Amino acid sequence: MKDSVNVHNKDYELGGQINERSASKFTFRTRGFLALILTCSLLSFFTFRRPTLEALNVSPTDGLKDACPQAAPISPSFHKDLHGDLEEEYATDEFRLKAYESLGGAVRIPTEAYDDLKPPGQDPRWKIFDKFHAYLEETFPLVHTTLRKTTVNSYALVYHWQGTDPSLKPILLTAHQDVVPVDPHTLDQWLQPPYSGFYDGKWIWGRGSCDDKPGLIGSITAVESLIAKGFKPKRSVVLAYGIDEERGGISGGPAIRDHLLSTYGAYAFSILIDEGGDLDVRDDVVIASPAVAEKGHFDLRLVVSTLGGHSSVPPVHTSIGILAGLIVQLEDNPHTPHLNRNDTYYTNLQCQAAFDPDLSDELRTAIQWSLTSDWALKDLESQLFESDPRLRAIGSTTQAVDLISGGVKVNALPEEATAVVNHRVAGWSSVSALKTRIVEVLLPTVKKYNLSLDAFGEEIGDDFLTAAGQLTLSDAFGTALEPAPITATSHNAAYEFLSGTIIAVEKSSAKGSRADVPVVVAPGILIGNTDTRYYWNVTENIFRYGHVDRYAKYNGAHTVNEALLAEAFIELIRFFTVVILNADETNLL
Repeated sequence: MKDSVNVHNKDYELGGQINERSASKFTFRTRGFLALILTCSLLSFFTFRRPTLEALNVSPTDGLKDACPQAAPISPSFHKDLHGDLEEEYATDEFRLKAYESLGGAVRIPTEAYDDLKPPGQDPRWKIFDKFHAYLEETFPLVHTTLRKTTVNSYALVYHWQGTDPSLKPILLTAHQDVVPVDPHTLDQWLQPPYSGFYDGKWIWGRGSCDDKPGLIGSITAVESLIAKGFKPKRSVVLAYGIDEERGGISGGPAIRDHLLSTYGAYAFSILIDEGGDLDVRDDVVIASPAVAEKGHFDLRLVVSTLGGHSSVPPVHTSIGILAGLIVQLEDNPHTPHLNRNDTYYTNLQCQAAFDPDLSDELRTAIQWSLTSDWALKDLESQLFESDPRLRAIGSTTQAVDLISGGVKVNALPEEATAVVNHRVAGWSSVSALKTRIVEVLLPTVKKYNLSLDAFGEEIGDDFLTAAGQLTLSDAFGTALEPAPITATSHNAAYEFLSGTIIAVEKSSAKGSRADVPVVVAPGILIGNTDTRYYWNVTENIFRYGHVDRYAKYNGAHTVNEALLAEAFIELIRFFTVVILNADETNLL
């Protein structure tokens, strides 16, 4: 207001004829006028801050398609006749029913991976994998008489199909044999028994029907079918099937990695395809999202230690109460999501803006503006992450308190209380940065409860002798994992190979409805982790992709009523078949 008064005083002096009352009136009117201008400016800012691209004579996809290059379809040429024969066979009822039963039979063997499994040979629960291996040998006899099979760490499987040209780098197709255990308390919620492998004419039911026995049975079925047609590859093909991906791949992943490195060497494979991204099949577009990145992983263990004693003389806060306060502190300070131009998710957004006809004009415009404007990037960030919790998970490090324990008797003070918090580390962050932030967030609560702090092996804060208790922070299972290296998509021949193969397979879908529908490949990021965490130095071209329509999963994975649309399984077999045939001909790998 002081500046306004000064301006008005100046006007009064310059005017020379305005009395005090008229000066006051002038000042009031001027202030009102300025207020009106300010209000209109703010309204204009919030209403028109995203001018339409059309109004500026800018194409809705200018600059976007360059960041999301699309490959031409790649179909077998030299092996065209063989491919055609197999396509005809895959369309027969005889083949389909046999394929459905092969997946159903695999589902019927409950290869459950428990978090507390002891190493193979030390835990009888591994024995079920012997039965699964026998099933594979019986169901796929040509694979087992043609390929060289190696069993590593008792149950992990590696199959080598020798090519005629040893100068060509092999392709590596991976999957896992294990499944998430079924909670016995949920048995009455299943429409079909969880290990029935039942085909009801549309769906194949049971645990593992989505994750990840289709990947295993689909790839080995493709190889079996190719052998039956007399195909002999020029480029070697390797199949690798883990045994405990669902608990972090502790026993299977490292064993397979070590075998691959000792047998083939570092970066010896041209491409690796594992489970992961899927298809979004719609009436007007099909968007395939092979994941080229994975978030990191860190399980934080919090242990609060205090003096015990009789519950009749309790302290103000027991170890359980203190642990609860620490958990609340963590949950009250969630990680802030960020959108970065070098993130895979941002590349995916550009692909959607360039090719997805169902994307809103407002969001398409916002993505376009964000290419060059930092302000627009922040605005897009808020639009996305405030509207969808799943998108927040993609754009930030997440935390979830999943395990808690403490106390042994109702009248005995608990001397120790423990919780484990699962974190999925954002691609732009690191495990080290996460640890630093955890300490910063918890320190106020540590001081509130007068605790000493052992933070990942470093003593911080009050002396242990004067503290009311101790908080120990550690890596719960020793499985901390940095975010995965990002597989290049721009100017990467292997990505072009995979993209072209995906487009060709989907364009010629056995369902016969894809020929006139655009098929777009948009790179994605996994917010979970696969066995590929162990294969970073096996190849630079790691892709996590399952070629299954997301709507072909009845209720998703890791929950009740897991089921796969049977037709989707045939499409997956088609995909693996074309990958192998294309790899035999291409100069992109």
